[in-house]
Amino acid sequence: MNDILAALFSHVDWRDIAWASVDTLAMLGGSLALTLLLGLPLGIGLFLVSPKQLLSSPKVYAALSFAVNVLRSLPFVILLIAMIPVTVALTGTSLGVAGSIPSLVVAGTPFFGRLVESALREVDHGIVEASLAMGANTRQVVFGALLWEALPGILAAATVTAIALVSYTALAGVVGGGGLGDLAIRYGYQRFQLDVMFITVVLLLLIVQALQSAGQRMVLHFSR
Repeated sequence: MNDILAALFSHVDWRDIAWASVDTLAMLGGSLALTLLLGLPLGIGLFLVSPKQLLSSPKVYAALSFAVNVLRSLPFVILLIAMIPVTVALTGTSLGVAGSIPSLVVAGTPFFGRLVESALREVDHGIVEASLAMGANTRQVVFGALLWEALPGILAAATVTAIALVSYTALAGVVGGGGLGDLAIRYGYQRFQLDVMFITVVLLLLIVQALQSAGQRMVLHFSR
């Protein structure tokens, strides 16, 4: 059996695979944490200033919405290249895990923010009206009612965002971002080592499945 496996995966360096997996998880963890931290207030802001909401401001909403739509529509590979000067200024490098996280955050934040806005819109408006009738201010309505009612939807949005970031980490390998994507491009694509490509694809699928399973469990736990 060992001989068969060695023959099938003759080009695979398992130490490289392990380090690439760690790099992918580091990119995912760092970028996801920052994306959630920045995207949640962005989504709340989009919701509050949208028409017929608590802080309705059509001009502010139009400006925010335009910026979000531009960043969401920009292909990630182009964003990676365009952000190289900014990334170097922030992290001192455009390569590896550190060089990939800023671009991942810029790509993920508007994506998650828009999903948070959608989750908040699904909350029954009667809950907001009842909170206001009891004398609650905007902050109390948001943190005491809206976010709790929208929590399952926000958790689902976070899961979708995490899975999207996994695909972005793979694309980061195009510009030397490290991780499984970089390994797949350098060995699987450029050197036609299909066994390396197969292993990286399987590992990425396992990461996605783990994220999806964990996200579904959290959504079910907090759903009423």
